[in-house]
Amino acid sequence: MVQPASDVFNLNISALKQAFDLNLFGTLVPTQIFGKEIAKNGGSIVNISSVSATQAVTRVLGYSLAKSSIDSYTKWMAVELANRYGDKVRMNAIVPGFFITNQNRALLTNEDGSLTARGEAIITKTPFKRFGDPEELIGALIYLLSDASKFVNGENITVDGGFCAFSGV
Repeated sequence: MVQPASDVFNLNISALKQAFDLNLFGTLVPTQIFGKEIAKNGGSIVNISSVSATQAVTRVLGYSLAKSSIDSYTKWMAVELANRYGDKVRMNAIVPGFFITNQNRALLTNEDGSLTARGEAIITKTPFKRFGDPEELIGALIYLLSDASKFVNGENITVDGGFCAFSGV
């Protein structure tokens, strides 16, 4: 996490590498392990990206860079899979907006449940004026895993309450 007062020309490279290991390679490695079986039998691979891959979200440089890499990997691998296996296997991604999780709860909410300044800033830029509920990702996931999306490949489905669509004005 890059704090507002920290020197942006003295980034913690080790922390950036950790973010890549967890987020990018945590996506890439399972495809390497299970991909051949999926390709043999047919199916759909769904990666998890983030709105921070396309929007400048302060403090989370390593996470944002890794999620941007997932977007690129999703497109690249979708093309490679199609070139090698036709329409038998496809790859897409879900792009969640902001959901309260154990990882970000203290960053977005105070102990009394009220929003922090960061939480308020996110809600202000989200037209639905709330955080998402994890269950709201299920529809996009089911769609991408089902035959309803059998001609969808290399795409990102954004589930963010309008966060990415809103300019703030």
